[in-house]
Amino acid sequence: MQIDVYDTAGAVVGQMDLDESVWGIEPNISVMHQALLRQLANARVGTHQTKTRGQVRGGGAKPWSQKGTGRARQGSIRSPQWKGGGVVWGPHPRSYEQDMPRQMRRLAIRSALSAKLRDGLVTVVDGLDEVEPRTKAMKAVLGAFPTTRSTLIVLPAKSETVQRGAGNLPGVWTILAANANVRDVLKYERMIITREASAVIAGLWALPMDARQPSSWKLARLESQSVGREVA
Repeated sequence: MQIDVYDTAGAVVGQMDLDESVWGIEPNISVMHQALLRQLANARVGTHQTKTRGQVRGGGAKPWSQKGTGRARQGSIRSPQWKGGGVVWGPHPRSYEQDMPRQMRRLAIRSALSAKLRDGLVTVVDGLDEVEPRTKAMKAVLGAFPTTRSTLIVLPAKSETVQRGAGNLPGVWTILAANANVRDVLKYERMIITREASAVIAGLWALPMDARQPSSWKLARLESQSVGREVA
């Protein structure tokens, strides 16, 4: 599986191979959706807190007599119906953390990367570290490629040059290849990576060769299904 490699001027300078198990699978939309919800939920702090009537300060004395005033009976000015009173069924500190099987998490990121490449929104750029660490220079590099509303720059390692150049550009975000995640891949429209970053991604998410071949029982099942169709 090959893809064109561009220089910082937007010209094709060669081609490189991409791992098909990472960039060429059929995207699993439901797994990507579940992984995205999990990532957003795990990012929630969960420190929200409201006070019940027993936690609000004051309100110990009965505001007026139980009978004889013509008004509704009240036991405390900190009851929920009073201004400044407690909150009924309000939020309290909790954890929003969700779990997800490891294989599903890996499938989700591979599906997101494959969907991005299938839509033609992945660009491999060579010499990105050689760009001058200025916003104007990085803007010129990004302007050499098709215009998109947002761009995700994936780096193999921390690069002060690229991060300083892209830091003030609106809609541009830089991450390390080791930190690639479903949310960022789906959030930003175009994905710009380097040769080295693609190697890091392949090393993290690629399937081993023995896992890419169907097992014997799957082959037997497929053969039996094909024989059944021929008989029918």
